Parts: sequence; structure tokens; C-alpha cells
Amino acid sequence: MREAVMAALSTVNDPELHRDLVSLGMIEQVSVEAGVASVKVNLTTPACPLKGKIEGDVREAVMAVPGVTGVNVTFGAMVRPPAQPALPGVKHVLLIGSGKGGVGKSSVSVNVAASLARDGARVGLLDADVYGPSVAHMMGQGGAKVTANAERKMQPIEAHGVKFVSMANLSPAGQALVWRGPMLHSAVQQFLKDAAWGELDYLIVDLPPGTGDVQLSLTQTIQVTGAVIVTTPQDVALIDAARAIDMFRKASVPVLGVVENMSYFVAPDTGHTYDLFGRGGSRKLGEEYLLLGEVPIDIDVRQDSDRGTPAVLAHPESVAAQALIQVARNLAGQVSVRALSQSLAELPDQLTVV
Repeated sequence: MREAVMAALSTVNDPELHRDLVSLGMIEQVSVEAGVASVKVNLTTPACPLKGKIEGDVREAVMAVPGVTGVNVTFGAMVRPPAQPALPGVKHVLLIGSGKGGVGKSSVSVNVAASLARDGARVGLLDADVYGPSVAHMMGQGGAKVTANAERKMQPIEAHGVKFVSMANLSPAGQALVWRGPMLHSAVQQFLKDAAWGELDYLIVDLPPGTGDVQLSLTQTIQVTGAVIVTTPQDVALIDAARAIDMFRKASVPVLGVVENMSYFVAPDTGHTYDLFGRGGSRKLGEEYLLLGEVPIDIDVRQDSDRGTPAVLAHPESVAAQALIQVARNLAGQVSVRALSQSLAELPDQLTVV
């Protein structure tokens, strides 16, 4: 009967890769006892955005096998590295950028990192906005200082399940950094290669706004899996977002998607939705760029950032937090698609199960 269950599972496709779970190597274990089939599916990311659909499809396919009276589905997860990992121990480096300031890029970065960690991924967060570092404050660690470990490497600070490094934890509060390009390049190099990041599935990099030295240094130094563009819906922001996209294109960095932040506002007293800056403007950037999510204006997101706890943890059921959680999961899904598409030709036709 186990062979029959495996045959049934070979008809279940991954919704994003459009290839069956067996040939993708996602079926880790199958057993049948007293008519009850137990199936363990090894997802390509703990933050799989389509986990519910996969579970439903597996149950439906296995229940159609004659003699099966019940199905137990469990999940594991293993983020697959790209063909060329970015850094030792770090599978994927993901850049979160914007064409201009004031669009909530750092808030999106912090909440995406916290959401991925909440789902079970190993996550690092690099605050590369050297002139205006805000990650430390948003993570509730504005007063902490980066220390060195026994190997004389920077020891990232840990908060909310995320390891992070920020210039705010290396320089006196309120001190302006007046640095030219070479000094910025040196700082970025140290953050990347002289920090003890350990084993990470994702290293999220919160970029400074615009298309300057930090972006150039990062894209020329390491193998980046992809970039995310954060914008608001109005045309004045979209013009600059298009410039950021063009920069990544010229640097041969794939754009994995767009986040439309401050997309709308829901009045708490009436429930009426207001499109303060318009809505859906990010679609003007082109259909080839996936819309990872539309995040509304929400006072909780602002207050939680000021208090040092990401909204996805402090108010996970709020509309804005749910939108940010979906952004993180959609992003993880795009990373999985890119990593697996590079190695599909090398996968075996059948998986040996135990």
C-alpha cells in the first residue's frame, strides 16, 4: 500500500514549481498502518506561503487510494541553498531597498525578518543604512553594543529570534557619520565578512534609500539571491522605485517582488477604507514584478516600532501584521522557486523513502 500512496503523491504538484512532490524530493517519509497513512512533507522553507494548499492536496490524493481510511500529514522544512551560497553558512542574502526615503523600508525589513524567524527560519538582519540606522531601535536594542567573540569577530545582537548588526550599536547615539564611499565600502565589508553570523537561511539587508555606494558595494561583493523594492502607491514614489529597479537590473540582481507600503487606511471607528496615497500604483512598475503584498497604514506598526517589538509579534492578528506576514511568506516562496529552479535538472526522478 505504501507504493500506492507514493504513486498518489506523485500526482500532487508544488503550487509554485508545478512539479510533483516526489520528484522534487519533498516527501521525506511514508508509512501505512491499519489503513492510516502517515506522510511527512519536507517544505522548501518554514515560511511556505502555500502550506495549507499542499496539505489539502496531499490529503485528497492519499484518501483516494483504496484501503486508506485516514491521513496524517506532518511537515519539516529545509531552505535549499542557491548554486553559489552568498557567504559561509549563509544561504540567501536578500536586499530590501527603495528609490527614496520615507516609504517604510526599515519597518518592512524588520517585520519580514521577524516573521521569517517566527515561522522557524534562521534569520539575520543587516542594517546597511549607515547614515540613518533605525533597525536597532525597532528591535528594542538601541542601547546595546556590539561585542567581539573569541575569534575577534563581531557578535551580532539577538532579539526576537533574529541576529542583527547596526551602526547604531557601534557609534554614539546621535552622532552623524560623515563618510565617503571608501569608508562605506569598508563598513559594509566588515558587516558581511567580519560578523559571526553563524548558520542562516536568510540574511535580510536593509539598504539605505536611493542607488548609492552601499548598494554598489553589496552587489559587487557577494552573490545576492534577490532584491525587494518597497514603495508607496503615489507616482512620485514610483518614479524613484523604477530607478531602484533599474539599478538592480544593471547589477544583475533579480528583483523578487515589490511591496506596496501605506497602501490604504482603514478607519478604526467606521471600518471605512481610504486610499490616502492612491492604491495599486505599484502595478505601474510592470507586470513582470510580483506584488508581494499591500500593507496598510496602521498605528500599531508605528507604535510597535517605537517600542522595539515588530508588529508581526506584538499584534500578529492586525490587518497590517497579517499583510507583512504574507509579504515574508511570499518572499520566502520566491526564494525557494529560484533556488529549486536552478537544480531541477539535477533532482532524481524518484525519492527513496523510509
